[in-house]
Amino acid sequence: MANIKQIKHLTSRAGFGLGFDDFKDAENQSIKQTVKELFKASADYEPLNIVKGNVDYAMVVKGDQASRKMFQQQQRQQEKDLNLGWINYMSTTKGQLREKMALFWNNHFACRTKQGTYAQQVANIQRSNALGNFKVMTLEIAKSPAMLQFLNNQQNLKGHPNENFARELMELFTIGRGNYTEQDVKESARAFTGWGYDGTGEFRFRPFVHDNESKTFLGKTGNFKGEDIIDIIFDNKQTARFLSTKLYKYLVNETPDQAHVEAMADVFYKSNYEIKPLLEYVFTADWFYDDKNTGNLVKSPIELIVGLNRQFTINYQRPEVMLQFQKVLGQVLFYPPNVAGWPGGRNWIDSSSLMYRIKIPSTILNGGVIDFTGKADPEDEAFLATMRVQQPFVNTRVQAQPDWNKFLSAIPKDMNKTSIAQFMLEPKLSSALMNSVNQSKDTKALVIELVSSPEYQLG
Repeated sequence: MANIKQIKHLTSRAGFGLGFDDFKDAENQSIKQTVKELFKASADYEPLNIVKGNVDYAMVVKGDQASRKMFQQQQRQQEKDLNLGWINYMSTTKGQLREKMALFWNNHFACRTKQGTYAQQVANIQRSNALGNFKVMTLEIAKSPAMLQFLNNQQNLKGHPNENFARELMELFTIGRGNYTEQDVKESARAFTGWGYDGTGEFRFRPFVHDNESKTFLGKTGNFKGEDIIDIIFDNKQTARFLSTKLYKYLVNETPDQAHVEAMADVFYKSNYEIKPLLEYVFTADWFYDDKNTGNLVKSPIELIVGLNRQFTINYQRPEVMLQFQKVLGQVLFYPPNVAGWPGGRNWIDSSSLMYRIKIPSTILNGGVIDFTGKADPEDEAFLATMRVQQPFVNTRVQAQPDWNKFLSAIPKDMNKTSIAQFMLEPKLSSALMNSVNQSKDTKALVIELVSSPEYQLG
């Protein structure tokens, strides 16, 4: 049987953490049994169906101020609804593993779009394939209107190739920098000419603007189309290495162990890029549970928010406050900083975000007031309006109600304060925190102190 520390570590990396209501079942399970249950709970896929229709671009064509204002309001409402809708789903679903991996893929295939239906479609591609096949997902993403628009492949035409998508496909999505040449980028771009989408957002291959001449790509020559380029890339084992390295940093340790990464790449490549066998290999490997790989990763802002929501069953009277949390912590869903996505890891922490990270959990649990310091891009007026961060400081009453009765009643009666702290925090407790734990007057005060500690930021 696995010990509770291992199960807690597994559920932290393969989801958003273990709650006290899971404690009794978890302490009697094996690792393999828990991994099996995680996949079983995530087997059923339910698409996000939050954004129902496209914003009306005809209002912009009218040119009058009232129409433009209405257009912008529709865009902002779609962005807000989709963001909060996915946050709420992650906070309540039993399929934690699917959503945790979908977050990874959402950042891996980072793109921005002003059209809410396109953003929702990309998220659903990532969620439906989160535990499926990486190559299938790559092809679907490549043909999505959001990515075609974001990386300008809609403008990739015979005689005037646009290299943006071809470059990022290799540099950021598959084989990684240093494993292709500039000529490979040019030849790949020619193969993707003619890829676009129509007015309904459906993928369209336009043969009349496709370069139908021979191309030479990664040492192979032929009259390649975009699908052929993807086939050649995935035939190269470097693609498996690149993804295995990135997944190792996301699930295990920011400093990759090359032997472990190579073993992961073997599993990934031999399974034809099936994601489930790779995750099963990682989650059942002895090295995954080494002390150096435990409690060592900084939670992303989304992981922090969702983890709190799940752990304390939080009901927000003003759900929009979660948008402000994301903004000040440096990660707003569907709004990556660039095509490379968020760098993650220790980059999540700076002097400003750490202050909010420590203050936000206790403020939520006490229903208090918090000052948000604006960190928005001054050029992004639409986003500023969405976040309501129009002044240097904004006083906001969080208006959140955690279910304390449910949380406290789930704690085993024989669990002392030290054991509660050890269960709630992934890293080993420092002597200073241990002293503070021992001085706590009651369990509720202890819990609020724990979620306000730097150790709570690590998973």
